[in-house]
Amino acid sequence: MSSDPRAAAPDDDRHGPARAVLVGVDLGDGHSFDPTLDELALLAESAGDVTVARVIARRRAPDPAYFVGSGKADEIKTLVQMHGAHGVIFDQALSPAQQRNLERHIGVAVSDRTALILEIFAARAQSHEGKLQVELARLQYIATRLVRRWSHLERQQGGIGGRGGPGEAQIELDRRMIGERIKQVKARLEKVKRQRGTQRGARRRSGTFRVSLVGYTNAGKSTLFNALVKARSYAADQLFATLDTTTRSLYLQQLGAAVALSDTVGFIRDLPHKLVEAFEATLQEASDADLLLHVVDASSPALQEQRDEVERVLGEIGAADIPQIVVFNKLDRLEAAPRELRDWIERPGGVRVPRIFVSAREGTGLDVLREAIAQMAGAADLNPAASEPDPRFRVEAAEPGETPLFPASGSDSPTLPSASS
Repeated sequence: MSSDPRAAAPDDDRHGPARAVLVGVDLGDGHSFDPTLDELALLAESAGDVTVARVIARRRAPDPAYFVGSGKADEIKTLVQMHGAHGVIFDQALSPAQQRNLERHIGVAVSDRTALILEIFAARAQSHEGKLQVELARLQYIATRLVRRWSHLERQQGGIGGRGGPGEAQIELDRRMIGERIKQVKARLEKVKRQRGTQRGARRRSGTFRVSLVGYTNAGKSTLFNALVKARSYAADQLFATLDTTTRSLYLQQLGAAVALSDTVGFIRDLPHKLVEAFEATLQEASDADLLLHVVDASSPALQEQRDEVERVLGEIGAADIPQIVVFNKLDRLEAAPRELRDWIERPGGVRVPRIFVSAREGTGLDVLREAIAQMAGAADLNPAASEPDPRFRVEAAEPGETPLFPASGSDSPTLPSASS
């Protein structure tokens, strides 16, 4: 928890990873909530932090001052002191005032999910484009929190009839500087966007069929990309291992031609809107594709929720109507294999699309996937009526408030590994 926008603990004498207390608040229906805080713990681990305690609170609405209320804030403070924690991370977005009040009350740095994701993105971005996109999102985030950075200077001058002091003047100066930098970064990103548009236009004119990998973070997209095109893009069992778009040629023997395959940034629950906006140039690869390979972690207990989140973001970037093949990856982690490596599954709206079971790590099912891509590129029918889905791996699009079914209950249902496996 060392890099801006998250401040370091005032008496930071640690050696090694920062110790963090995680906090999640259940606000009821209509609000996303992870009762285990497992995903937040993975995000914290990706940022180099170690989780020492987890706190769950339930409220009808956020407390205006502390988000969790003063009583729960006291409980968090006690845990911080007990574990010698260096900071607190909330699973929901905090307002600048709530963050400032909590830091004053608890006595250590307080961060939220948005700041944590931004920190990870800043550490992982490698390309010029990726760094620009992250910088834009971080500047937009920091711009809303300038008041806390200069609170010690507020109204030190001026009395009755006065109009504030150097603190407010410094805030206005910073705001203008950040505003100017945001304009500069946006202009440079617009140039990158035009360059990418030129490259995509060249591929369209050449008649190249464009395929983009999309999916929840850590679903194995980059591992699958490497397995298909025999590339060496960075892949790891961690959240947001890859941020930069990579495009390679994939030769399909069944088609007798090559397609362009692109690996894109992974999605995650509550991905900040400003981050989606900042990564418009990268996500454009997905919205301009002829075919999406929606990669799903078949071993995840939150499989359906992750699918729904990806579909939501695809709708947000204008890619909801692009044809899909749903790829159930990490087949090697399932205790029971599906009867067939290819069947079909329903997308939102009841649209049937092909589903392919693969293990990108072991290579299982990759030939079946290549054949399905070739059929789509050749304008063949991907959804034969005789292809029935394996009932043991049935996934139903849940109505609001319902729990999706995966797998179907019954004596022959496979046992899925726990989230920690």
